[in-house]
Amino acid sequence: MYSPKDETTRARMEDALAHAAARLSTTTTGAPAWGWLGRTIGSRTEGGHWLRVHCGETAKTPATRNEGIALAEERVSDKVSRPHLHDLYRWGGGEYVFEAELIDYVAQPVISPETPDLTEDPGLPDSWWATLRESLDALGTAQPPRETIRQSWADRVFPELLGIPAPAITERVTGHADLQWANLTHDPLVILDWERWGAVPVGYDPAMLYVNSLRVPAVADRIRAEFAHVLDTPAGRIGEQIALAEMLQAVGRGWYVELAPHLLNRAEVLTGIRPTLCARPEAK
Repeated sequence: MYSPKDETTRARMEDALAHAAARLSTTTTGAPAWGWLGRTIGSRTEGGHWLRVHCGETAKTPATRNEGIALAEERVSDKVSRPHLHDLYRWGGGEYVFEAELIDYVAQPVISPETPDLTEDPGLPDSWWATLRESLDALGTAQPPRETIRQSWADRVFPELLGIPAPAITERVTGHADLQWANLTHDPLVILDWERWGAVPVGYDPAMLYVNSLRVPAVADRIRAEFAHVLDTPAGRIGEQIALAEMLQAVGRGWYVELAPHLLNRAEVLTGIRPTLCARPEAK
C-alpha cells in the first residue's frame, strides 16, 4: 500500500481527515488508506460511505475549484461505473488547501494497491472488460471541465523524451485522464479518482492503461484487442505516444524503475527512435 512520505505529512493528513469528518458530521472507522506520497487519505465511515481527503499546495490550487468528482457528479452519465458523491467540503490551511469527499464505499479492492503499473495478471472476467469499454464510451460524451493534456506540454517534452517533434493534438475526447491499475477495482469494476478528468487526446485513456500493463503481456495484449478500434488509428497512435511521454517523464524523476525498459522498448517501436531519459521537463 501507499504511505505518507514523512511523519509531518502523516500528522497533517490525519488531522485533516478528523477535521473533515467532524465538519461532515460523520465518524471514520478502521485504519486509514493512503494515496501516493500521502497526498490523499481515506477511511470508511459509520454511515457506510467513504471519506477521502486530498491535499494540494495553495500556490498551485485555483481559489475556486469546479472540477473533479463534484463536476463529474453533474456531467458524467450513470453508465460510467464510478462512486457517487454525497457531500463535499473544502477549506484552506495556510500553505495547503484541502478537499474532502464523502462518496460511495466500494467494497472490492483496487487491482494494484501498491503501484499504478501492473505486476501480475489479475484474471479479470469478460464482464469487467465490457464494463470498462461501456464506461469509457459513455464518459466520452460528457462535457469536459478542462483540457487535461495541453499541446504546449507535448511540444516541450516530446523532443526531449521521445526524440521527435510533438504531433498536433487535433482529436480529443472526454476521458478519465488517470486510467491506471491503482484506480480500477476488481470485478465488478469501479473507476476511482476523478480529480483529473477532462478533454484528452483520442486513445489516451486506453493507451495509459496499456503502457502500465507492459510487464504483463497477456493483459497488455487484451487491452490492445479490446481497444484496437481506437489504438490502431492515427489519432490513437498519437494518444499512445502522449501516454508514453508522460510515463517517461515520471521515469526521469525516479519512478517506474522496473517498467522503464518496457516503456523504452515500446517507444522505440512506435517512433523508430530509442528515447533518452536525461531530461526532466516541468510538469504539465
